[in-house]
Amino acid sequence: MDTSPPDHIARIQAAWRRERPDLDVSPQGVIGRLHRLAALLTEELCTVYRRYGLSEGEFDVLAALRRAGAPFERAPGELAAHTMVTTGAMTKRLHRLEGAGLITRRRAADDGRGRVVALTPAGRELIDRAFTDHMRNEHRLLSALPPAETAALENLLTGWLARVEPPLEPGSPEDEERGRRRTADRPAP
Repeated sequence: MDTSPPDHIARIQAAWRRERPDLDVSPQGVIGRLHRLAALLTEELCTVYRRYGLSEGEFDVLAALRRAGAPFERAPGELAAHTMVTTGAMTKRLHRLEGAGLITRRRAADDGRGRVVALTPAGRELIDRAFTDHMRNEHRLLSALPPAETAALENLLTGWLARVEPPLEPGSPEDEERGRRRTADRPAP
């Protein structure tokens, strides 16, 4: 039995139970804690990004380009899909990254109207260093949990996300990315 003092979410639930005893506020125990944990984790992650002069969104763009594999390029629409932002927000990120010499933008060879965004050598070097530090930070954050709890939490979250997240359109950039991750995650025979 947990004997620790009530946390922020438990205090909110207690207040709601007092004020609205007719409602079951138990979902706040999970949703509220996930929301609060996500905000705290995001701040811890952004600390690493700032160390490299990047915002969270800029890190995300560089990481999406790096994950694409050689020649480390994608169309802006693909980048928006892989980073789940609007094309307007993507344009601002790309402008900043291009100004910093981390990416280039050029016309697509097969479509004169299309554009291609590519990592520069400086961009690749930066994202490789930043991603290494990012993974070290994520390991640190998860080290608060025993490995068995980490694995159980990952399984729970994976199952829940599969039930809540809309299915991907076959052939979409996200579907292809998910397929690549599944293949990469399979153990070697």
